[in-house]
Amino acid sequence: MTIYHFVGIKGSGMSALAQILHEMGYSVQGSDVEKYFFTQAALEKAGIKILPFQKDNISEGMIVIAGNAFPDTHEEIEQAKKLDIPVIRYHRFLGEFTKNFTSIAVTGSHGKTSTTGLLSHVLEGAQPTACLIGDGTGKGVKDAKYFVFEACEYRRHFLSYFPDYAIMTNIDFDHPDYFANIEDVFSAFQEMAIQVKKGIFAYGDDEYLQRIQAKVPVVFYGFSGENDFQARNVEKTTEGTTFDVFVRNTFYDSFYISSYGDHNVLNALAVIAICHYEGIEAEIIKERLASFSGVKRRFSEKLLGTQILIDDYAHHPTEIRATIDAARQKFPDREIVAVFQPHTFTRTQTFLEEFAGSLRLADRVYLCEIFGSARENHGKLSIKDLQEKIPGAEIISEDRTSILKEHEGSVIIFMGAGDIQKYQDAYEKYLTEQFKLN
Repeated sequence: MTIYHFVGIKGSGMSALAQILHEMGYSVQGSDVEKYFFTQAALEKAGIKILPFQKDNISEGMIVIAGNAFPDTHEEIEQAKKLDIPVIRYHRFLGEFTKNFTSIAVTGSHGKTSTTGLLSHVLEGAQPTACLIGDGTGKGVKDAKYFVFEACEYRRHFLSYFPDYAIMTNIDFDHPDYFANIEDVFSAFQEMAIQVKKGIFAYGDDEYLQRIQAKVPVVFYGFSGENDFQARNVEKTTEGTTFDVFVRNTFYDSFYISSYGDHNVLNALAVIAICHYEGIEAEIIKERLASFSGVKRRFSEKLLGTQILIDDYAHHPTEIRATIDAARQKFPDREIVAVFQPHTFTRTQTFLEEFAGSLRLADRVYLCEIFGSARENHGKLSIKDLQEKIPGAEIISEDRTSILKEHEGSVIIFMGAGDIQKYQDAYEKYLTEQFKLN
């Protein structure tokens, strides 16, 4: 039997794909660095072998799937080539794999993971559905009709995909280490749009998505009246959000989601639109939207003592703003404390003013050292450059998280795409040891 060997199996997309193949009955193993990543818990639970990197992992009869972060000079990739074993890059493998299903790519600068998770959950209520979510979740179903997957624009990787449908949540300038400007980002999405086979569902209140040209119908969703699918009468409470959906100005139905903020209404609206298009009954959509419990590292809450700790992947000014907005909706009477770790020097430098503006929406701000890449030339930029732009902001380290205890009764949001979890872990350990809280 052919063994699929994953080089960099702890990557979020890689671990998800490994789980999918495993659940579909294929033989799967992988390798990675020995540092712990949150994605490996699901792999270990599934009994998928995780090895430390070494060329001896590679042997005849394998197909090697290589993570995008690893160069052709990586010892395992070199060994595979020496043995004449096929080496397929993650995004290219996924592009071929999706052709076996009615495939739905979820892309956009923000909201991909949450929308992918929500869509797969709703579709499961109607038809067998496989999914690949950017939080490291992969679900393989042998007789799946639908395959829902996250399609990342970084380095134009999503141009390896030719999906039946695509959801496009927004176009914003991000990944400044690769994209030159917002027009460069737009050009990538435009290229992707041409490859979609049946239909595109795009956020219609986004000026760039309004310009998208495609060979297939483009269905717009959003809050304004010009959209094909419009959310009206939005009611926000501390329990969640209710809204009415109008399809081309005709009332369709009312829906409830147990999540917060306008961005989650839009994510749900995209899901409603594609399900409507596929003929899925409104009652199924309503029940599944209401029962969705969220994805990993997206507003993940934990109560410790009088404080609520939230873990969130927000690493762009737009996402920080949305996360703080959601916290204000759910916890209107609590102090909101932001603990933020910038991700990459290039992103921090490019959006320095915007980061400061978003973080100032919190009541107090603590900053962690920038999580940078060894490949980056960061000049003289430091976390102090961001601190200077936020009144009262303090720099925090792993061994100084105890200062957060001063904020009794608060909501503390740990935000970032690097290893921000280690700060939350340090604080939880401090609370557990000093105050016996757990």
